[in-house]
Amino acid sequence: MLQQRTLKSLTRAVGVGLHSGQRVELTLRPAQPDTGIVFRRVDLPEPVDIPVSATSVTDTRLASTISRDGARVHTIEHLMSACAGLGIDNLYVDITAEEVPILDGSAASFVYLLQSAGIALQNAPKRFIRVLKPVEVREGEGKNVKWARLEPYHGYKLSFEIEFDHPAVNATGQRVEFDMGSGQYAREIARARTFGFTRDVEMMRANGLALGGGLDNAIVMDDVKVLNADGLRYSDEFVKHKILDAIGDLYVVGKPLLAAYSAFRSGHGLNNQLLRALLAQPDAFEVVDFEHRSQAPRGFAEPAPAW
Repeated sequence: MLQQRTLKSLTRAVGVGLHSGQRVELTLRPAQPDTGIVFRRVDLPEPVDIPVSATSVTDTRLASTISRDGARVHTIEHLMSACAGLGIDNLYVDITAEEVPILDGSAASFVYLLQSAGIALQNAPKRFIRVLKPVEVREGEGKNVKWARLEPYHGYKLSFEIEFDHPAVNATGQRVEFDMGSGQYAREIARARTFGFTRDVEMMRANGLALGGGLDNAIVMDDVKVLNADGLRYSDEFVKHKILDAIGDLYVVGKPLLAAYSAFRSGHGLNNQLLRALLAQPDAFEVVDFEHRSQAPRGFAEPAPAW
């Protein structure tokens, strides 16, 4: 059978929150089969567990935030993306503040942490959510339209198109399609960094946001160019980061998807609306596992390759 995965040992990281600027310690620990991914606020007088689910997402402004019993964790999408990319099903995430550290602004550091801890196969079937019919959510009209869609597919592929009226973005690829079955997540997607504009940073900081952001953990642009001395990591890094975010946003559903995801100008909010729309239609999906590895989609039975 295709088995669930967790870590072989625990691993730790220390960093700052992108928006809070707070120092935060993160400890990733193995979890039993069928636990899912659970964030634990260990800095509170009574630690609070927040299991990840589509309905635990309570805020999607600038990042994906989950909450439970008054406790929150912001900016979970990059770590969730790394977990999806490596096929991690069960994990405890102990955290000492209310925001996941931004590290280098991509998922690469989380991939490294997870792989350095080692990935263990568990004696339980890995379960997938197989999409059976198209589900779509839309916002806006005309040039302001945004949409995201899931369609049936034996595997998991994502296509994303962005549209920014900015010279530095316009000079790069703005549409990417990526198939998770290729085994190239760590190489092709994980290193894409979050990005922002200097004109927005000043406004955000005045509102207590982006306090931990800078050139070492984001792509920063003025009105015409990228300000980072080392430039871009990919020729289409902007849209690849949007795919990275989408992979993380969609993995909060609790199981890997078997679907084709496509989106135009989507973001954290629309991605979560898409999951809720899917779950609201019981005839639009089924939960499946694979008794024989040969039945699984290409690339899903093998452990994710190292860099």
